[in-house]
Amino acid sequence: MQSIYAMHQKNSEEMEKEEKFLIQSIDNIQDLYLIMLSTLTEIRKKEIVFLEASSKKHLATPEEKNPNKKFINNAVLLHLEDNSSLSIALEKRKINNWSLNDDYILILLNDIKQSDLYAKYMSNRNNTFEEDKQFVLDMFTELIAPNEKLYEYLEDNKLTWTDDIPVVNTQIQKQLKQFSEKSEFKVVKLYKDEEDKEFVGNLFRKTVLNEIELAKEYIDKTPNWDADRIAEIDTIILKMAICEFLKFPSIPVKVTINEYLEIAKEYSTPKSSIFINGILDNLVKEFQNEDKIKKTGRGLM
Repeated sequence: MQSIYAMHQKNSEEMEKEEKFLIQSIDNIQDLYLIMLSTLTEIRKKEIVFLEASSKKHLATPEEKNPNKKFINNAVLLHLEDNSSLSIALEKRKINNWSLNDDYILILLNDIKQSDLYAKYMSNRNNTFEEDKQFVLDMFTELIAPNEKLYEYLEDNKLTWTDDIPVVNTQIQKQLKQFSEKSEFKVVKLYKDEEDKEFVGNLFRKTVLNEIELAKEYIDKTPNWDADRIAEIDTIILKMAICEFLKFPSIPVKVTINEYLEIAKEYSTPKSSIFINGILDNLVKEFQNEDKIKKTGRGLM
């Protein structure tokens, strides 16, 4: 949707160039995911350095000589540090952001150590898996994900990440919640399979190449709206949804409608989702009466 909107704004007809940028932007989500995950391991490393330096001070206190190592012994952080799936992915995609910008890790570590969450966790020296897991989940959710300095860094790094940050953080939260002592943390794939990857380009091309025909499907169904009064984002959403109705037989109608209503709520005007829902509902009935919708598979209507 954003790529098609960008083409409209630039009056661009360079579909291949825009599609390439689209695919690259999606690919960059994997880097963002790995960067956010690696904050957890890098924070632990910085704390190890801090504890070692403190213990070697000339006038080190008893606490500095014998520090509480509960944080650096956290079972989940240790697992991520030793996780081959994460290590290989970081190396393969050359993710070294925090070695080049460790000041952000120090900011995060400082915020964590000043928090009530950390104080409560460090009130004893005993590690249990469930407490370790809950602490890492809460730390990521309450202190790392919403950190403004980190957000600014990511936004400056790649502008397209602005919309991707919540998606990535939600995925990491989900994985942390599901993690158990007997499980192995696995870096998630960007695409489910090759068909999933092909869908991105297919939807983009089929919508762009058929915009005039797709617009004709809804243009007469908006009697109370002049065509030029409909928000441009809404017209793109309608075209993409209609494209899925007519040209993607494996996608259920209800899934298409729900997905685009969510996009409308996120990116368009307050009343857009109601407007779009009404148009799509009427179109589906019309398409079904005219036998235009050809869906394959069980329960796809």
